[in-house]
Order: sequence, then C-alpha cells, then structure tokens
Amino acid sequence: MTEIKTTAEALENAALRGAAMAEGQAMEHQPFPTGFAMQPTPPKSDAQWAYERLILYIRNFESQLDDEHEVAMGLAGAAVGTLLIQGIGFFAPDLVTFYGEDEEGGRMQLIQHVSQLNVMLVASPKREDTPNRIGFRLVEQLEDQVGKDTVAEK
Repeated sequence: MTEIKTTAEALENAALRGAAMAEGQAMEHQPFPTGFAMQPTPPKSDAQWAYERLILYIRNFESQLDDEHEVAMGLAGAAVGTLLIQGIGFFAPDLVTFYGEDEEGGRMQLIQHVSQLNVMLVASPKREDTPNRIGFRLVEQLEDQVGKDTVAEK
C-alpha cells in the first residue's frame, strides 16, 4: 500500500533529507525519530528549522561520546572558551538561542541569527556523575509536542 503524504509533509521530508556527508557517523545518515518530521502546517520559520536540525546534530554527537564526556559548544571570536549546552531554543522567525555554563560554572546564553549560525560541538568532561544528554531529551520533547499537536488537530 502506498503511503499518502500531504504537500507540507512531502516538502518538509525532502528538505530534511537534503544533506550529505562523505563518511563517519553523520547525523544525515541517522533515522529520524518517529513523528519528528510530521509537524503540521503552518510552515516552520527559519529559526525552528535550524533549532530542530541542531537538536538532531547534538543527539548524534552525544551518541558517539563515552560516559566521561558531554556536549559543549566551542565559541569563536571571543575569549570565553566553551558553552556547556543545557538548553536550546528559538525565537521565530530567525533567532536561535543556546543556554548553559562556561568552564567555571558561570551562566551563559548565546543568541544567534540563523543567517550567522555556526555551531562547533565539542566533547567536554562531564561535571556530574551522569553525563548530561541534552540532545536525547530535546528529541523526546519534540516528539511529545508533535504527538500533542496531532491529538489537538483531531
């Protein structure tokens, strides 16, 4: 039986698969979480597209870390070093925000326009007994939200 998709789903799935990498455990080659690309219209903003794809990159990066490391973000052009990612968000239509701490535990927030978005993920020694796996938690939150949105439409 052929699966029927809406025009929005077809466009979204085509855009999400519009990426490639030559080798390695690239996010582009990982299966998408169930329901992740099924969000109904209205269309997503550039910020939401960037936010959701960044979450997939972070989760894939974390899947390759040992139990002694967690994901952080290297910051270029400043003497602040890295930001230990504790949260990520977006402000439609065009801003993506990262929340976290620096190496000394000081609170940090990076706000970036999607046209200037460059993210360098780095493995950082864990600070707690269990490493923080923000990417996996964020994917679960997106899946939960998609499920709620689907139920609300019916």
